[in-house]
Amino acid sequence: MRREEEKKDFYRKLTITGIPMVIQQVIGVTLNLADTIMVGKVSEEALAAVGAANQVYFIFGILLFGIFSGASVLAVQYWGIGDLKTLRSIVGIDYTMCLVLCVPGIAIAYFAAPFLIQIFSDDPAVLELGVSYLRIACFSYIFSGLTFVISYNSRAIKDLKYPTIINACAILINICLNWLLIFGKCGFPELGVRGAAIATLIARIIECTAMLLSVYLRRSHPLKAMPKDLFSYSGELFVRVMKTAVPVIVTEGLWAISVSSIFAAYGRISAAALAVSQIAVTVTDFFQTVYFGLGNAAAVIIGEVLGQGKKELAYRYSKNIIKVTWILNGVMTVILILARTPIAVIYNYGPETTQMLMEALLVYAVAITPKMFAYMMICAIFRSGGDTVYSMIVDVSFNVGAQIPLAYIGVLVLDWPLAWVMALVATADFAKTIFIFQRYYSRKWMNVFTGRKESV
Repeated sequence: MRREEEKKDFYRKLTITGIPMVIQQVIGVTLNLADTIMVGKVSEEALAAVGAANQVYFIFGILLFGIFSGASVLAVQYWGIGDLKTLRSIVGIDYTMCLVLCVPGIAIAYFAAPFLIQIFSDDPAVLELGVSYLRIACFSYIFSGLTFVISYNSRAIKDLKYPTIINACAILINICLNWLLIFGKCGFPELGVRGAAIATLIARIIECTAMLLSVYLRRSHPLKAMPKDLFSYSGELFVRVMKTAVPVIVTEGLWAISVSSIFAAYGRISAAALAVSQIAVTVTDFFQTVYFGLGNAAAVIIGEVLGQGKKELAYRYSKNIIKVTWILNGVMTVILILARTPIAVIYNYGPETTQMLMEALLVYAVAITPKMFAYMMICAIFRSGGDTVYSMIVDVSFNVGAQIPLAYIGVLVLDWPLAWVMALVATADFAKTIFIFQRYYSRKWMNVFTGRKESV
């Protein structure tokens, strides 16, 4: 009976913590989906250009994700034992690393824009449009970074109400500004992709300002601290955070590079293939938001009990999230297959491009099972126990060592169509699951960083 109540308690916590996180993920992906639909109405070249430019932001955002999610392993465990001082110091480390990455990131994106876009497409129209978009949108990076600091640490302390509301408002503002500035509605100039970039920048500024105010205008908030409390962290704590975060940064950074490299390989097929792959990725991301939200929630729940030294309980919790993952895999595969036709109707491209899109979405529907299983095991379970080095080795080996070569072999050597190349790339995720299962059952992923002795 005790185990049954334990399961109910886990699912209750997963629901309470997971639903707001799923909503946050849906909001973020909805922004990308709205961008692809609106920009896609301009032209295939415009969509390809924005997709190429957004790969730069994607890599930047993933690097920040690596830092903040790696640091949150410790943040969750210290929050679990009520150590606010150390928690705030970890937040200060996040702010520091955010600024260290944002300033050079903006400079590189602005000045190297032509080179960066050309990596993904050599089409002159795509290059011109992509550069014009990137040189405006890159200034949003600093505001996105600061927003991420608050958002990721709010997840660690399960304070999700205000960040979710702010994210929702930001997406609505961005969509409205897109409509006004891309198409020139209500007396606004018709700016096309430049309008999309301006809309993104304005929305990110408003979102960041609101997020900071949501912390500092409240009377009592765990993340509310003076600069001296945030930035007076010790070198020893910085090293401990980085020891956990660096493997995640390497993992996520190289994963982002692998995704962008594969995206570039698809672009060598045609501008239409580049546009289709952008749509397929964005649509699939929308369906994967449930995994991302529940994965983040599970990492918080498992991380808390590990911080308290309860390894056996953490292991039982991990079994529950694996069951949830298998159920989700079946449901999402069916939904994505059924949604292909309505999605193709929205974009209303020519017969060849539409067929390419339908085939690409079918491949992604089948491939979602190994891909999301690997994600949940690594991000929700392994990282909650600080097992970031092994996760890095497995991810880098298959993402960089297998998927990138497979993509270019499919495009340049075999000269296969887009869907076939996507299927070839997906085989690496099936192979990855073998190593993930072995690591999980070894229990070597469970680590306690708070010094608490092991208990049941």
